[in-house]
Amino acid sequence: MITSAQMRAARALLGMDQQALADLAGVSLPTVQRMEASEGNVRGVIDTLVKVVAAFDAAGVELISANAPSSGQGRGVRFKAEPSIEEPNRSRVTPAKKRQTTDT
Repeated sequence: MITSAQMRAARALLGMDQQALADLAGVSLPTVQRMEASEGNVRGVIDTLVKVVAAFDAAGVELISANAPSSGQGRGVRFKAEPSIEEPNRSRVTPAKKRQTTDT
């Protein structure tokens, strides 16, 4: 299972907005918004959940389940290891461009 907090944290690690995640996962923006607005575990169509998890995986983020081996306890997210020499074509998602503001 994935939690809404994990989704938001994974997007933050990647510097990705909700629309970019929706595009990468092949789901609609309202679907991502609904998933992130959930309390606790995200509920939804299994196929949609799989697409979102796969999108994070392809972008280089690992979702840590509550009982997964880790130095800490509980759920979380982290970057996956950098690609090895055997995986030279592994792609990463380019973070969303930050908006520039000007003071007037």
